[in-house]
Amino acid sequence: MKRFLLSLSLIFTTSIFSQELQSPSEFLGYDLGTQFSRHHEVVDYYEHIAKSEGARVKLMEYGQTYERRPLVLAFVSSAENLANLESIRQEHLKALEGEGNASKAIVWLSYNVHGNESVGTEAAMKTIYELLTQKSGYLENTVVIIDPCMNPDGRDRYINWYNQYKNTPYQVDPNSKEHHEGWLSGRSNHYMFDLNRDWAWLTQAESQQRIKEYNKWLPHVHVDFHEQGVNNPYYFAPAAEPYHEVITDFQRNFQETIGRNHAKYFDANGWFYFTKEVFDLFYPSYGDTYPTYNGAVGMTYEQGGSGRAGLGIITGIGDTLTLKDRIAHHFTTGLSTVEVASKNVEKLTSEFKKFYKDRDFKYKSYVLSGNPDHINALENLLANHEIVYGRAKKGTVKGFNYASRTTKSRNIDDNSLVVSTDQAKGTMVKVLFEPNAKLSDSLTYDITAWSLPYAYGLDATASLSNVPYEVTDEWNMYPPKGANIHEGAYAHILEWNSMRDARFLADLLQNDIRVRTAYAPFSINGQSFARGSLIIVSSDNAEKKDFIEVLSTVAHKHHTLLTPTNTGYVDSGKDFGSRYVQMIKKPKVAILAGGPTSTLRFGEIWHFFERQLHYPLTVIDADYVDRVNLDEYDIFVLPGGRYSPFMNEDRLKAIKNWVQHGGKLIAMGGAIKGIDGENGFGIKQKEYTKDSSDANLMPHKDLQRESMKNAITGAIFETKVDNTHPLAYGYGNQYFSLKLGSDTYDYLPHGNTVYLENKTKPVSGFAGSEIQKKIGKSLVFGVEKYGRGRVVYMVDNPLFRGFWENGKLFFANALFMVN
Repeated sequence: MKRFLLSLSLIFTTSIFSQELQSPSEFLGYDLGTQFSRHHEVVDYYEHIAKSEGARVKLMEYGQTYERRPLVLAFVSSAENLANLESIRQEHLKALEGEGNASKAIVWLSYNVHGNESVGTEAAMKTIYELLTQKSGYLENTVVIIDPCMNPDGRDRYINWYNQYKNTPYQVDPNSKEHHEGWLSGRSNHYMFDLNRDWAWLTQAESQQRIKEYNKWLPHVHVDFHEQGVNNPYYFAPAAEPYHEVITDFQRNFQETIGRNHAKYFDANGWFYFTKEVFDLFYPSYGDTYPTYNGAVGMTYEQGGSGRAGLGIITGIGDTLTLKDRIAHHFTTGLSTVEVASKNVEKLTSEFKKFYKDRDFKYKSYVLSGNPDHINALENLLANHEIVYGRAKKGTVKGFNYASRTTKSRNIDDNSLVVSTDQAKGTMVKVLFEPNAKLSDSLTYDITAWSLPYAYGLDATASLSNVPYEVTDEWNMYPPKGANIHEGAYAHILEWNSMRDARFLADLLQNDIRVRTAYAPFSINGQSFARGSLIIVSSDNAEKKDFIEVLSTVAHKHHTLLTPTNTGYVDSGKDFGSRYVQMIKKPKVAILAGGPTSTLRFGEIWHFFERQLHYPLTVIDADYVDRVNLDEYDIFVLPGGRYSPFMNEDRLKAIKNWVQHGGKLIAMGGAIKGIDGENGFGIKQKEYTKDSSDANLMPHKDLQRESMKNAITGAIFETKVDNTHPLAYGYGNQYFSLKLGSDTYDYLPHGNTVYLENKTKPVSGFAGSEIQKKIGKSLVFGVEKYGRGRVVYMVDNPLFRGFWENGKLFFANALFMVN
């Protein structure tokens, strides 16, 4: 089942294979809503639909999940439209160039991006059936694309868990086990990533495969179906403020049109709903915002229920909410959306064309220079989004400088990357690259800063003019494969400054190649090398008979250009036999899972090891960690989470004893609170007393907004870096950190590697006035020496959602460089 699956109308006559179309309940053998359908059953039903309605339905597999479940799309329209599907698509996409005369609305319905928000997939089956039967008139001028389950791994995780623990018949008492998922819930995908926050960053396989198909269609309307808390009524558009400034008046107004149509049906049924609250349109990596920034009317619909609800549950006001109720609501808004689109085809097509034509952004070009590996990583992201970029021409560029936040000129050459807003994806470029997105309201649902030049650690200029560039397929920032490996060399050297270097090192260690690192800068044979440079000495590997062969193979694999030398005698700095040139240990790493850890924070680290660094990791669950001998491990990682009351006196004592005898503890985010204090390690929370003299006089209606003075909603801050410390090898003296919360710690007595000085105003994003006063002179990343061991503190999260590319080397340094 690859590519177009069972698209029988294009291969065979439908009469040969036609069979009577069955409803979901008839096909599944149980009344829809009385059981949860496993993913394979849903795929089976969609295959049945395609066999029965081959003239009006085309089913395709667009990829697979990490656990090898198929990802499928159904294309649903009239027989005439489906026979001309490619022509319809091509005519539609001409709008990107301001041309074409599209006459069909493209509506994309996405279900179950959060696996335990399970009603979506059930509703998707009912929706496609109804479109082909009672509502087939909508299909005359509309192509409906349905993704029945965006997160099959998470969905099946939830369904399997629920089926194991539910009562028979199901129990509506919210205290029953079937309403309380464990630590590993079905919300996230295999690696515990939130796929609804990955549309722009594309770190996960599901997102990467979906975006290829999405970019082939760029629909007029996109709906992302969700669930929220059990006690909430239904939410549909219009969205809440803040709206990003690039969102057009039409996109705003059409949300209102759709919302009023939904309200008509909900009013008729006496169903409760709300609009214009909570769910905003700002952060670019959602299933509503990303489509919006690509010209669609993007919307989130939220049904009360989620993993708590099961097949039925008593709500806070004593009503019973059933899966059937939830299906009915999503089914209604889904059909209502298609109905509105089918009645407004001309408006949708004309405004979609205007979206790609009527734009005049302040910054016309973004010019980026710096680490070639970071440039290459950014190129890959842009290519996946089909954003055009190119190589600059040698000269100067004047504009907003991201590092200094001033207008200045700088030299650029043909290794500089240019991304222009003068292209089809220009709006997306503006949103992803703008220095500081305009925020109309501080009460937001997610982070408020993400600017890619900061995330990728590049020297960047936003120019008011169009900077000339050349688009070329031949631009390859990587050196030739396996160049400069000499069998008779004394040693081979590699500058250390990127994740590509970290992957190369990880590969060498796993192939039992011994590698040293320089703890002081040096020059040799007229070439200078910074701290952290890798030194692979031939005599260290004399016992490995295939040393050169393995080194060459690994260098080829990672496109690594090594510098050979015939001596260990340096021109300046420390010779290779100095104590400043130390062997890198091949660490055995363990990570805590379950209980006190956040699934998201755990998943980021798990994904980092397996999919980015490619280095083995042992997962130890909190349920049995007390029975594990930590002496078997060199490094123990504590992901962010809530560690009280897990980190009791005995556990903390055991961990301290392990560190004291040579272990390395990496504590991230909320985990630091579990090991600080009087009985913990040396780190201390920063004390701050704010003026609360008028707190009791604050009107109740203003309390939420007042609380924002003490909040940071994902803002970027400029920090100072001590790049002489092993934790910061490969960095300059400035780092832009994405700060996600208000936890603040004093400087350490020693080992303050990355820290805030008195500059506490965010470079980009929102931070409240009170918290800005608190975070001055506070730690971001640091290392404490404790006995023979080390504790690495990461107050901010360099692995957050896998997209902050410039932070990842800090984590690699914590693994390999900090001794």
